[in-house]
Amino acid sequence: MTDRSAGLPSPERVIELLSGEFARAGYEIEDVSIDTGSRPPRIRVIADGDHPLNLDGVAELSRSASAVLDAVDTGDIAYDLEVSSPGIDRPLTAEKHFRRARRRKVELDLADGSMVTGRLGATSDGVVDLVVRTGGGWTVRHIPLAEIRKAVVQVDFSPPNAKELELVDGTITEADA
Repeated sequence: MTDRSAGLPSPERVIELLSGEFARAGYEIEDVSIDTGSRPPRIRVIADGDHPLNLDGVAELSRSASAVLDAVDTGDIAYDLEVSSPGIDRPLTAEKHFRRARRRKVELDLADGSMVTGRLGATSDGVVDLVVRTGGGWTVRHIPLAEIRKAVVQVDFSPPNAKELELVDGTITEADA
């Protein structure tokens, strides 16, 4: 938005204004939405990075985003700013999402119509390693991203099996499992 006094900046302008601040903190802006139907209007910024975004990180990003956005002339329009992580229900759609979800339990819908659940290992060159239970042990499946139709992180309250984590972290080979 070029005329600042006309109101809130567009989502694209918010990204332009805040990207540098977020990048310096090690995060990137995944999405910006502006809800003008709420009172006051809400600017919501979703940030993600290779390090989990904890409460301290959200607070720091909120402070820096607020300082930048407070310098923008919005006329007399007050707004609420909300900075958060994508949340567990966000589908994994890009290689970086899979990389950032390493060690998390996921459910994958594959192009062949099958579904597989396992723990994410390494992701590189368009392939994810998924540690899955086979019989009484564990194995690693190498699944090309192009074969994944849908991927969602699963809520997992139980601690992972030690052998499963060793495979995820690449400290043992599949034959050792």
